[in-house]
Amino acid sequence: MKLSIKYSLFILPLSLLFFSCNNERKPQSIAKAKLGATDGAEYAMVIHGGAGTIKKENMSEDMYQQYYNALDTALSIGEKILKEGGSSLDAIEKTIHFMEDSPLFNSGKGAVFTNAGTNELDASIMDGANRNAGAVGGITNVKHPISAARAVMEKSEHVMMVGEGAEKFAKANGLEIVDPEYFKTERRWNSLQKILAKEESTGHVSDFKDSKYGTVGAVALDKAGNIAAGTSTGGMTNKKYNRIGDSPIIGAGTFADNLTCGVSCTGHGEFFIRYAVAYDVAARMEYKLESVQEAAEFIVNEKLVKAEGSGGLIALDAKGNVSMPFNTAGMYRGYIKPNEKVIAMYQE
Repeated sequence: MKLSIKYSLFILPLSLLFFSCNNERKPQSIAKAKLGATDGAEYAMVIHGGAGTIKKENMSEDMYQQYYNALDTALSIGEKILKEGGSSLDAIEKTIHFMEDSPLFNSGKGAVFTNAGTNELDASIMDGANRNAGAVGGITNVKHPISAARAVMEKSEHVMMVGEGAEKFAKANGLEIVDPEYFKTERRWNSLQKILAKEESTGHVSDFKDSKYGTVGAVALDKAGNIAAGTSTGGMTNKKYNRIGDSPIIGAGTFADNLTCGVSCTGHGEFFIRYAVAYDVAARMEYKLESVQEAAEFIVNEKLVKAEGSGGLIALDAKGNVSMPFNTAGMYRGYIKPNEKVIAMYQE
């Protein structure tokens, strides 16, 4: 009996110390308290259709209206799901479906061409409730790459699949498979020909800045308080050697965690990979207790600019606060909350 009492007296303080320390090493709890997640927006969604795109002076009124309408429709698709109590994952998947089906954006139907004259698609998705994630890279025949990424997340033990293997997995899981010719659009084909012609005439590899950008993405907060983020792209015009950028890389192009934020990036992917941009926003919020606006602005307009990396991102925190910084000529973007909607393309 004496031994049992001594043992209890010894174990009790250690248990208290363990639980005390365990609580102390969760700075994200402090960040969540600062964000005030319980009194934020009922739901929210933010989207982008690419940064560094058509310059304002080259944008016709008709083309501007087409992009505006497409962003407006995309937001409405996501909002309907969120408003009716649907999940953030469903909202971003369906929203990105619409953008993948639109030839206006560099994803799905509007994907840019590789140097070989093909379309290679990348996508990723992440669930902020449990940090599960899925991604695909270099696929050529899956109509909706974002759904392939979600299938990897939910129906496999992996995070990323690429190429033929990813295509076989998508088909095995009932996703819509199309002839690669489906993705071909005259506008993107002409962009490739323009770059190839310049390379041939100059003898140098062309560095068309606009060729590095594009991409679509969405981040949503649902009524249950769950954040999800997704990104889908055709990559860079004239890319070679099965190049893959940041879009399908968790932490670089996409990230989501209920305790901090969700992020989707667009820009010169190599820099977003090197600087783990998507995760860096969440990390600054968690460890430095910055707001989503402070963290995103610093990374895009100070850290990336200093590194000569260009692009932008969209981010959404647990309260529904939105940030959409970019350091390029423009970024197709917008967000929607109850009784609030914003759509913009340049420094409006």
